Amino acid sequence: MLIVHHLNNSRSQRVLFLLEELGVPYEIVRHERDKKTMLAPPALLAVHPLGKSPVIVDDGVTMAETGAIIEYILERYGNGRLEPKRGTPEHRRYTYWMHYAEGTLMPILVMKLVFNRIETSPMPFFVRPIAKGIAKKVKRLVIEPNLKRNVEFIEEELGRSAWLAGDEFTACDIQMSFPVEAAAARGGVDRSKPRILAYVERMKARPAYQRAMERGGPYTLSG
Repeated sequence: MLIVHHLNNSRSQRVLFLLEELGVPYEIVRHERDKKTMLAPPALLAVHPLGKSPVIVDDGVTMAETGAIIEYILERYGNGRLEPKRGTPEHRRYTYWMHYAEGTLMPILVMKLVFNRIETSPMPFFVRPIAKGIAKKVKRLVIEPNLKRNVEFIEEELGRSAWLAGDEFTACDIQMSFPVEAAAARGGVDRSKPRILAYVERMKARPAYQRAMERGGPYTLSG
């Protein structure tokens, strides 16, 4: 049976979402973040050399990286589901969002998380004003403008159709679920972005999403 090495509050939640959508049986091996550093535990190094999640093990195949895992699962278990027909405009949009999620949006959100923590982390008093000043400047000049631009772009794109690739829900929406929820939790998405908020609610209303949340356990993206 397919095994998901699941890290709390992580991108591996998307893998559970996908498997629930497809109805593929799976087992979960749970890993907990270090409560101080929020890093993945050393136990994951025994599964994959980078020691990160998500990782799946399926019939002797070990696969990491959410996008690669999604492609593998769809190829083996999808039977054409959750992916538009190749050669169509919908498939081109699908491919774009599959790569955009981790290639463009998540790096901005990770940078914001890191610099937020720099501002709030304990440090020697003589360093604190310098570190906080640098963090605020980077956020103001680089991170916030980029996040705003990307959020506005997603809001506009959701005016074209209910889901990102078209009128049908696809795996690119699963791939985008984590960064969009993170953007909503960490700022950048508010009532001025009704399409994104409605998109997140449509996602959360899906029975597969709810089953994945039940199996994956407590889940928060604030910070």
